[in-house]
Amino acid sequence: MTVREIAPSVDADALLAGAQFADAFCIEIADRNLDARRAAERMMARQPRWAEALLTLRNLLVSPLGLKTSGVNPNVPRDMIGIFPVVSETPDRLIAGFNDRHLDFRVVVDVTAPGDVRQVTATTLVKTHNWLGRAYLAIIMPFHRLIVPALLRQVAA
Repeated sequence: MTVREIAPSVDADALLAGAQFADAFCIEIADRNLDARRAAERMMARQPRWAEALLTLRNLLVSPLGLKTSGVNPNVPRDMIGIFPVVSETPDRLIAGFNDRHLDFRVVVDVTAPGDVRQVTATTLVKTHNWLGRAYLAIIMPFHRLIVPALLRQVAA
């Protein structure tokens, strides 16, 4: 299955007002019973080993700066998809993400049925708050462009 980069087709202002960054990738799969939650769960169930290593390195580097790491706080009950709290959900769309001091982040997983297949789209929205957020976004962007397609391929696997 081929992952394609597409123009984001979400209302960014409604999902994350003031977002300065948005991108979207999609894949088509033959699972007609797939909904947004199951697609998001398949995406986030596991990360490629190289992505896990990068996430571990990221957490080591940002922890001293007081930024959120991917560790789940067991004292805060939340609906989670992978390491991300669910913000809202319908059968066709799941929105996950969080707000932090340096940036706010949302991942939007949409599932549509364009015929005999389902199209799964992952849209990323980011709103930076300061120089640290802008620097962080610039540093992770090359990795983001590799990780999101890899995660989408897991939906088809």
